[in-house]
Amino acid sequence: MEETHTALITNDAVVLGLLAVILGIIFSTSSSNNPYFKKFYKVIPSVLLCYFIPALFNTFNIIDGEESQLYFVASRYLLPASLVLLTISINFKELKKLGSKAIIMFLTGTLGIIIGAPVALYLVGSIFPDVLNPGGEEVWRGLTTIAGSWIGGGANQTAMFELFEASNDLFAQMIAVDVLVANLWMGFLLYWSQRPQVIDKWLKADSKPIYELQQRLEDQQAGKWLPVNANRIMILVAVGFGITGLAHLFADILAPFFQENYPQLNKYSLNKPFFWIIVIATTLGLGLSFTKAREVESFGASKMGSVFLYILVATIGMHMDLGAVLDNPKFFLIGLVWISIHILIMLIVAKLIKAPFFFVAVGSQANIGGAASAPIVAASFSPYLAPVGVLLAVLGYAVGTYGAYMCGIILSSVFGLL
Repeated sequence: MEETHTALITNDAVVLGLLAVILGIIFSTSSSNNPYFKKFYKVIPSVLLCYFIPALFNTFNIIDGEESQLYFVASRYLLPASLVLLTISINFKELKKLGSKAIIMFLTGTLGIIIGAPVALYLVGSIFPDVLNPGGEEVWRGLTTIAGSWIGGGANQTAMFELFEASNDLFAQMIAVDVLVANLWMGFLLYWSQRPQVIDKWLKADSKPIYELQQRLEDQQAGKWLPVNANRIMILVAVGFGITGLAHLFADILAPFFQENYPQLNKYSLNKPFFWIIVIATTLGLGLSFTKAREVESFGASKMGSVFLYILVATIGMHMDLGAVLDNPKFFLIGLVWISIHILIMLIVAKLIKAPFFFVAVGSQANIGGAASAPIVAASFSPYLAPVGVLLAVLGYAVGTYGAYMCGIILSSVFGLL
């Protein structure tokens, strides 16, 4: 009989309480005047701890991220509500002044993923030839599913699984590679988002437009803060979750409609409710930013939106198993080499066009992480910049199937296994 390991804490209410305590301790200590904490948080950003401490709890089997429903709740309810509260105060005209470098870096990230897969498999396969066909399985087929996830998302990943006919066992292993490598990279981005000037200096990047935008948006809110009371908090709740409810309502209509009438558009994820939830919530939030509704920022809309995002960060961390690398280290080595190539290409292009690290981070995460985490990385630079992550992640849905398919064709051609 196969041995099973039950997590120490299986009740989601208890897990949520644990995550809340962890977040509370992190934020209380990060704002403390204690010299030790000040030195500590100069080295370790608070947002990184929000991510990795839950990962450690999952790794040591204290909680079970796979069985927990907290991520589903956070991604379906808190994420769209946070996007509404973060975008409702954005100045969209100012946002457009960021220019074309964001798109360039996003597409560069896509290219890095397409090129990185065959190069990584070739390099690792040259050192460990057995990795190419372990147990007679053609590993390149599994890599196409990671490409689908890293460029588009879950829908694109499933499409590649069906199209290139990876086995169920290989698919399961590739999901582990996908999750661990992508989450390690996200942790790196969260760390450096707190000190982007270091990388910007190396890139010789012109980061002034980003900082100027952030400063203008902050200045617009300066002096407009109103005392927080129950009435105003309830207004934020009504706006955030009211629009989230509308997003779910329309998503439940639009996703089945496209599935039934336009199945050929499924490659754009138009048959997925989550896609519509994110797009509708963001669109309505941006729409309200042109109305008097944007005044809710005066009593903490972006702050509440940030709280929701940090809860989401903690639930994402719950899915990371740091010990999974031991299951098949050669597959993880492929993943690490692959994402390193993606990073290298992005940094080269960023240095050539002098793009700031913000565009590198958000452009990469819009590919690798998608709509659930790109806004987190963008907001870690500044809450006002979260919409950039959303918009680029939506673009990832559009190009995901094409990019992953191209990656699969290159893999099959290079290794002669088509």
